[in-house]
Amino acid sequence: MKPIDKIKKELYPSNDYIFKNIIVDEVQINIIFNEVLTSTNNINEYILFRLTKLNKKELKNLNNYIPCGNSKIINDKSIIYYLNMGYAIVIVNNTIYAFELKNNLDRGISKCDSELSIGGPKDSFSELFNNNLGLIRKRIRNSHLKCKNINIGNYTKTKVGILYIDNICKHELINNIISKLKKINIDGIIDSSYLKNSLEEKNNLFPTIMMSERPDKCSMALLEGKAVIIVDNSPYALILPSFFIDFFHTTDDYFQKSFNTTFIRIIRLIAFFTAIFLPGIYIAVTTRNYNLVPYQLLLVLKAGRSFVPFPAYIETLLMIISFEILKESDVRMSTTTSTSVSILGGLILGDAAVAAGIVSPIIIIITALSSISELTFNSIELVNTIRFYKILILISSTILGIYGVLIGFIFMLYNMYFTRIFNYNYLTIDKNEIKDSFIKMDSNIKYRNSKLTKNTIRGWFKWKKYSP
Repeated sequence: MKPIDKIKKELYPSNDYIFKNIIVDEVQINIIFNEVLTSTNNINEYILFRLTKLNKKELKNLNNYIPCGNSKIINDKSIIYYLNMGYAIVIVNNTIYAFELKNNLDRGISKCDSELSIGGPKDSFSELFNNNLGLIRKRIRNSHLKCKNINIGNYTKTKVGILYIDNICKHELINNIISKLKKINIDGIIDSSYLKNSLEEKNNLFPTIMMSERPDKCSMALLEGKAVIIVDNSPYALILPSFFIDFFHTTDDYFQKSFNTTFIRIIRLIAFFTAIFLPGIYIAVTTRNYNLVPYQLLLVLKAGRSFVPFPAYIETLLMIISFEILKESDVRMSTTTSTSVSILGGLILGDAAVAAGIVSPIIIIITALSSISELTFNSIELVNTIRFYKILILISSTILGIYGVLIGFIFMLYNMYFTRIFNYNYLTIDKNEIKDSFIKMDSNIKYRNSKLTKNTIRGWFKWKKYSP
């Protein structure tokens, strides 16, 4: 069976694959392309029009006569692969040429949606692999920035790129990442989150790989000695390894004064503990450990619950679930109706529930403070972890009171301490990075994490007093 007949049989009954036969100077030429993935205008201009101008001698080496930035000679086993990659296949005298003439199926570069930028760059990743790689290379114009590509997925053959700076990042980390990626055996990679689930350890409750749609954030991570994974058809890149403290930092922190950045980071830390422990502490002091609050405050708390028919822990759990349902509906609905849903659920239903005596006013305040504190973080995985520990500590405080809160806190620290990401401790804070942890301090010399790289000196600045 001829290669062209074999390809037709394999692609049948798909109608988006186009087969054309033309004769140029008594030489038969077969052209195959996918009308969805390739640009028909480019095929007409660069393939068909050019072929009609060639003679028999020139047809022996099409690469010299057809202007295409990426062309190659392939074998018949690779035809399907290159067709699905947006190439046009030209078969002349049993020689198979592949010309890259991809159609523009990208939505273009737009603003960030999930990670809003206050004072920094506004561009974000898109679903096009080359665009995402270009946005990073536009920021890091250095030959030490490397990109290793592998294809993952038995059916999708998705291109995955591992980016790193070879004279900063440790090669053990890159080798470890590549070896794990090569072990992934899956039908297809639709989004970068597929890889995230495969690269993380299964028993980790805390997120150890950060997802980001901001090229400036990924560029900063590369300069720190980390690796970045970009996936074709996914607008989110993976930054690894990511430590606990990284989720309290944003790129906007480095566009502000150190005092303001320190204040904001402390607020985030307070919000983290408020989101997890506030409901549990409320249950502990109102049901078991009365002596931990002043007598007058205890009277106020008890008076607010005097007509509520449910126990305090049931009331708190119901309100937490209600707020989670409200947040989920707000996220899933369109922007035109989500605001109305928030107002309806947060104000009208909350006020009606208090007026009906189903819940107490104080529990509305406690649950609202805890839920709003979660919104400080844009990492969905971290928010899910906060939600898990919040409910866990709520249950333990119901049974053991304030001791249950302490046990939950110790369990959380235990889990964080033994969490690993590519043999790194999740709580890693290098001595060189103390001045850029929760407290940001200016210094003449900037350092990198010595656990990530041996090239620890980022640079130095000479602060000179201005004199006219």
